[in-house]
Amino acid sequence: MYQKIIIVGNLGRDPEMRYMPDGTAVTSFSVATSRSWTDKASGQPREETLWFRVNVWGRQGEVANQYLSKGRKVLVEGQLQGDAQTGGPKLFTRSDGTVGSSFEIRAETIRFLSPKGEGGFEGEDAAYAGAPAHEEDDIPF
Repeated sequence: MYQKIIIVGNLGRDPEMRYMPDGTAVTSFSVATSRSWTDKASGQPREETLWFRVNVWGRQGEVANQYLSKGRKVLVEGQLQGDAQTGGPKLFTRSDGTVGSSFEIRAETIRFLSPKGEGGFEGEDAAYAGAPAHEEDDIPF
């Protein structure tokens, strides 16, 4: 069996990078996706926003940490990670006592979508999908 998820959204905050004990980089960030529609019954505009927690590993995580920042548009392709106990989204309790959920993605491909000059990299559609390590001057974006 196989599953894949693709989301397009904006970073909710700057990425955070850490290193595993074996030296592997892991970068985490949140992405907000939203959709708008008009409710047919009431004629009122509606909007829904879903948040995803994204984890990017290895060299791709280092590049994401270097070039992404809060507010930048990104496409993420990867696998949805379910809660080990429930198989669904991870549940948590907010400070006000309400229950929230977190959808987590283990990224395979990150595509930077912010227009040139907005994201600290060149190109309107720069991608990094786990290519071999390069010197900073060799990175094409």
